[in-house]
Amino acid sequence: MMKLIEKGKQDLAELAGSSFSDAIIEQELRIGSPYHNIKDIISEHSVDLVVMGTKGSTGLEEFLIGSNAEKVVRHAKCPVLTIHKKATNFDFKEIVYATALEEEEEQCVNTVKIFQKLYNSTLHLVRINTPNNFQSDRYARPELEDFAKRCHLENYKIHIFNEGSEEEGIIYFAESINADMIAMATHGRTGLAHLLTGSIAEDVVNHAKRPVLTYVIGK
Repeated sequence: MMKLIEKGKQDLAELAGSSFSDAIIEQELRIGSPYHNIKDIISEHSVDLVVMGTKGSTGLEEFLIGSNAEKVVRHAKCPVLTIHKKATNFDFKEIVYATALEEEEEQCVNTVKIFQKLYNSTLHLVRINTPNNFQSDRYARPELEDFAKRCHLENYKIHIFNEGSEEEGIIYFAESINADMIAMATHGRTGLAHLLTGSIAEDVVNHAKRPVLTYVIGK
């Protein structure tokens, strides 16, 4: 165990020395559940943003356990940026924001606007039409425009995308425009509510191949 701890400290030191030369780095190694330790660190340090890699989870593992990233996304009190594969750059020029047009999304939108300002990005505001939740363009577009004005969005485009499920629609739309990041709010449901209804955001985090920014609302 001591050798593993020492190896972990060495790996952290190498990463800090090679990848973040322009940042001030504080290294910390903790033992135990990744999810519980990340949750504790968020609380102890009043963290503004969590960035973490994920391999996702599928099938029975996804249903019964989920990934560590999925659990952090569900419970974190701050925005979470998940990376599914090694990123060659973080130049987020094209950002997809999948919205349910809820008033509680304002905090999530404000976080997205910070990224948009930092990277001078175009924001793609999208509604996903599904067979069980379909709305024609003549109703959906005005609602999206009202949402954009209410949130004081700039440099944005409005899209309506049809797909079999919200999760697939968000992922495939992002692929269709070669987006650099997907952003969306989540209610972070737990217990029976999560078991019965699931989470679109967590499904996207598990299956998308591009960075996903999430923010828990309504808690």
